[in-house]
Amino acid sequence: MRNVGKFEVVGALVLFSAGLLSIGCKSAPELTQADATSMIQGNYAQSQPANVNIVVDDLGMRQGITAKYWEGVKKYPNGYWADFKLTPEGKKLVKLASGGDTIEWRPDGPNDPRYSVTLMTVVASRPKIVDIGSVEDNGPGKTVAFSEDVNLDGVPDPLQGIAHNPGNTLSVRRRADFVLANGAWKLDSIH
Repeated sequence: MRNVGKFEVVGALVLFSAGLLSIGCKSAPELTQADATSMIQGNYAQSQPANVNIVVDDLGMRQGITAKYWEGVKKYPNGYWADFKLTPEGKKLVKLASGGDTIEWRPDGPNDPRYSVTLMTVVASRPKIVDIGSVEDNGPGKTVAFSEDVNLDGVPDPLQGIAHNPGNTLSVRRRADFVLANGAWKLDSIH
């Protein structure tokens, strides 16, 4: 009989412990794509707006002349070097890395396809979140992949066209990691 009593006490303790564990263990709330997007976009909304670098190749230089963002002021004897001065309209839209107002076009040869200059837009913006993937488990947390696109809102169409030329990266694939903190999902990092 003593063994039966021990089994009853042990059984009661096991049931009691299981009950305490089930009360203490709450399942994590669901993290939806909409929640993840909202947290990522909220993170970007709190960040400082940044200017966008635009690589300008030969095609872009011609487009900039047509849009009257810069104009040729000097052609060199070799026939393929030139200086272009930013127009008043161009100065409203872009800055040169040198801080000046003259683009010094110096390709290696008349048909140099690699030569380009980098301009920076004056219009500062924050990235756009697009093409968000499904929320995946990554051990204790969650991960979601998404595309971060350069936001060219407010930039005139001709400059947007130049930005879409080869050499410019307007979209980057990123990953956001989320952690559970105090019973709610929170954005931990973006890679």
